[in-house]
Parts: sequence; C-alpha cells; structure tokens
Amino acid sequence: MPPEVIGKVKLQIPGGQATPAPPVGPALGQHGVNIGEFVQKFNDATKQHQGLVIPVELTVYADRKFDFILKSPPASVLIKKAVGLAKGANNPSREVVGEITRAQMEDIANQKMEDLNAKDMDGAVNMIAGTARSMGVKVAEE
Repeated sequence: MPPEVIGKVKLQIPGGQATPAPPVGPALGQHGVNIGEFVQKFNDATKQHQGLVIPVELTVYADRKFDFILKSPPASVLIKKAVGLAKGANNPSREVVGEITRAQMEDIANQKMEDLNAKDMDGAVNMIAGTARSMGVKVAEE
C-alpha cells in the first residue's frame, strides 16, 4: 500500500540557491519535512539552472518523507532572459521594453513544451507571445 499523502506544496525557488530561510523553511516546516534534506536534493537537481526560477511541486507523505517534481521555469522568466530585461513594463499597454523574435519564442516553447497544454509548436509559440505582450515586450512580425 502506498504511503498516505498529507500535503502538497508548490514553491518557486532560484535553481541551485535554495536555503532553509523563507519561503522554503516555513512552507516545509509546517508539514514536518526535513528542510536540510530537501534543500540539498533541490540544489543538486537544479545546479545546471543556476539563478533561473524553478517551480517545484513537493508531495509530503505521512512518514514525513517527500518526493518533488521540477517544472520548467515560468515563461516570463525565460522571456526576460532571452530579451535581456531586468523586469517587464510597468504599463504593458503603453510601454515597450524590448522585442522578441519568433526564433526566441520557439526556443522558449521547446523548453516549456512538456508543461504547456499546446497541441503543436504554433500553439505553444502563441502562448509565449501572449505572455511577452503582457510584459510589454513587442513580438516581432516575420
């Protein structure tokens, strides 16, 4: 019989930089998870994504053991990295802070494809383009 699940925790943590400090410590402490063990496993699993925000879904069992699933970085983080931005526009409808090409959006869509609910590459690129527009990034027409 599989162990009983007592909780699920979703966090977004910079890759390779998890620490027991908030938000990780309090979120896991309330479920009785060994925080040091999680931090070590997470940092080992994400050291190649140093600095990128990585969403993680943690499943906590009754015996206080845990499993976690790493997701791909949020589209907004990948767009900022591709365009070279520190942050999106304050007023995206009037302000343009950068421009993204179809090729850059395809690279991002390839990275995120397993987490997107798109049937094909065009659908995935359209999702990425929508996120870019909502950040004030101009989508280059080809």
